[in-house]
Amino acid sequence: MEQYLNPLIERYSSEKMLKIFSPYNKFSNWRKLWIALAESEKALGLNISDLQIDEMKQHIYDIDFIKAASYEKKFRHDVMAHVHTFGDQCPNAKPIIHLGATSAYVGDNTDLIVMREALMLTQKKLAILIDKLAAFANETKHIPTLGYTHFQPAQLTTVGKRASLWLLDLVMDYEDVSVLIDQIKMRGVKGTTGTQASFLSLFDGNHEKVIALDRMVANKMGFKESLAVTGQTYTRKYDAKVANVLNGVALSLHKMTNDIRMLQSLKEVEEPFEKNQIGSSAMAYKRNPMRSERVASLCKYVMSLSTSPQYVAATQWFERTLDDSANKRLSISEAFLAIDACLDISNNIATGLVVYEKVIEKHVYAELPFMMTENIIMEAVKKGGDRQELHESIRVHSMEAGKKVKLEGLENDLIDRIVNDPIFHLSLDDVKALMNPKDYIGRSIEQVNEFLESQVEPIRANHRESLGEMVDLKV
Repeated sequence: MEQYLNPLIERYSSEKMLKIFSPYNKFSNWRKLWIALAESEKALGLNISDLQIDEMKQHIYDIDFIKAASYEKKFRHDVMAHVHTFGDQCPNAKPIIHLGATSAYVGDNTDLIVMREALMLTQKKLAILIDKLAAFANETKHIPTLGYTHFQPAQLTTVGKRASLWLLDLVMDYEDVSVLIDQIKMRGVKGTTGTQASFLSLFDGNHEKVIALDRMVANKMGFKESLAVTGQTYTRKYDAKVANVLNGVALSLHKMTNDIRMLQSLKEVEEPFEKNQIGSSAMAYKRNPMRSERVASLCKYVMSLSTSPQYVAATQWFERTLDDSANKRLSISEAFLAIDACLDISNNIATGLVVYEKVIEKHVYAELPFMMTENIIMEAVKKGGDRQELHESIRVHSMEAGKKVKLEGLENDLIDRIVNDPIFHLSLDDVKALMNPKDYIGRSIEQVNEFLESQVEPIRANHRESLGEMVDLKV
């Protein structure tokens, strides 16, 4: 191969998302917009015939991309290239195609249509991932595991409770995506600088017809309404908002896959590893968390892309400048393609997470003597001990037990030290009675149950027909 191939297309993004950002979808939407405009102008009294509209409708999808490219090379203008290409196919309709409109009528409205379609697919894939992670959290909510603060052993949590932390972030992302879908309005029919002057002229100064035209076109294209005011373009804050929401999804997935990578290093939880998968070309024994690493890698890319639309929105001059076009062609599409890949890979991971309970249990019991010291003090006080003296003794014994583990590589002997210290008045059986890990997980199980019921079930209810979809990764 002698030409660059975009990895998002070749390796990562789904066919569904690629179709949304395809030239075919883009330019067929341009044609639908020209038809919606002509139909609405006709309905409001302009001299446009059913023959012209029917002719346009017959050629929505048979786009001659070679001819359009030839026209664009000649005109140096993509919209006029496609006006002429469409006009060649629709000779009767050619005189009224794009009537009263500016380039942003098809360009900007299509961008908003495409972004809304892409957000809807993102929303659906978030729901599928949330459902699978929720099932994992529910299945593992009872398994005690070490909690970590500063990546140092802390009080116990459960495997499922930790997964609920990943879920919470993703539920927040789902909510943000859903809000943004509802917020997106069409640019509508606004004219060259947003004043609708050309349409006011077409309708001989009839403001009501211009207002109706704007509303009718928006409705025909599936929008409840259009933006109240625009310049030549819709406000580029829309692009910035979209990029920021995708950035939020990337943050959540990056955090989740970082945790999974560390858990795999601890041999506690492992992402799927296929029968013939190779972890290393040199070290045959390795089981690298390559899916989680890929998600983290692509998420970094999405996060880096989020700044471009912000710069574009901040530096638009008055009603518009063209320094937005080349940037947004890349940043918006690639952010969606990359986050689509991240969601698919994460879906694949969530489908086959493996939990090694014996390893988790080993790690828990290695640290449990430290975790249970407060309970030991309480039991010793019940037997007549002095809380302050007991606390100091526990502190000294803990430091010595820690040295044995760290400096000599020996087992944690804190329990033996406490049993053999007469100040505690506790037998080995007394202490062993305090060594059930489930006594130290607090409300982890109940919290998972309450969270899934209140936060996840409504999302599941909105996407029943899509839940459980499997993902077959390209690589």
